[in-house]
Amino acid sequence: MIYHQIRLSMRPDAPKHKVDEALGLLRRMGQEIDAVEHWAVGRDIGGDFDYGALFVVKDIDAYRAYMHAPLHRQVDEIGLPLVRNMISQDLTDDEDPEIADKIRKIHADRFAGDPALAALIEGLGSYEGSGVPNG
Repeated sequence: MIYHQIRLSMRPDAPKHKVDEALGLLRRMGQEIDAVEHWAVGRDIGGDFDYGALFVVKDIDAYRAYMHAPLHRQVDEIGLPLVRNMISQDLTDDEDPEIADKIRKIHADRFAGDPALAALIEGLGSYEGSGVPNG
């Protein structure tokens, strides 16, 4: 299993209705993306972030399907302009010694194939974690 989590702090000027829309889309990802086995979206407790989301997928193929789902890209388009800082983390019990490289490659391929998405990521105040080179 791969547990993919994002933690988000919002821009101070992010309109509440747009934040609510983005959170609703994150919830739809959990409900509608077939590769997602379990999910949670809500307030982030115990850190410098406002919200978080957790998506659990079975394996690296499901992770790829989740990352490349059209709804995921829609969430990025609407949500990332509202985000000041973001962390992307993965926890896995997969014993494949190459799993971290495979996860990084999925992110790298996604950004390389979509310059507009890469520009959205570059617009963040900070972005750390599994989607970042050497993350």
